[in-house]
Amino acid sequence: MGVYKVDWALDDAIPFRAAACRMAGTLHLGNTFEEIVANEKMTFDGGHPEKPFVFLAQPSVLDPSRAPAGKYTAWAYCHVPKGSTVDLKEAIERQVERFAPGFRERILATHVMNTRQLESHNPNYIGGDINGGLGDIRQLFKRPAWRLSPYSASVRGIYICSSSTPPGAGVHGMCAYHAAKKVLRDIFKIPDRSSLGAWQKP
Repeated sequence: MGVYKVDWALDDAIPFRAAACRMAGTLHLGNTFEEIVANEKMTFDGGHPEKPFVFLAQPSVLDPSRAPAGKYTAWAYCHVPKGSTVDLKEAIERQVERFAPGFRERILATHVMNTRQLESHNPNYIGGDINGGLGDIRQLFKRPAWRLSPYSASVRGIYICSSSTPPGAGVHGMCAYHAAKKVLRDIFKIPDRSSLGAWQKP
């Protein structure tokens, strides 16, 4: 699937009802498991749900340098059918407002990108797909190509640590973690360990 993305400049932090959400860097907004599954299936089948499953980040909550003093930034996206140009800004903002009443009153400026605009911005996002292809069980082991080490590029000494490697997109940081372990084994001859913390720089 592709994604529809919205960026916001905010006058104040997002007023989530749940206190823990006000301090979270990343949130997944979708209410019940059943609602999320139904809406994601609808999108996968080519539809556009009224209450999309929204992935939201509020970086300035944890890093104030990401916004002017006293202001905030946030961005969010939801899945859409590949190549969709349907405007889902209102649906995304309604979903945020659902969990954070008063959110819309804090919006100073908005920027949106549909699937075509995302692909134009980054040609790797074919059809607006920021994950580099369907993350099914086959792709878990074959991304980006069928080879013994998915983190080693075809050129010696070059490694890949993007979401195009296992375990794929949405498992934040783990692609780079496994690529770093491969680099430590290959270049520094450090045996595989359960934690990179065991490695000490000489």
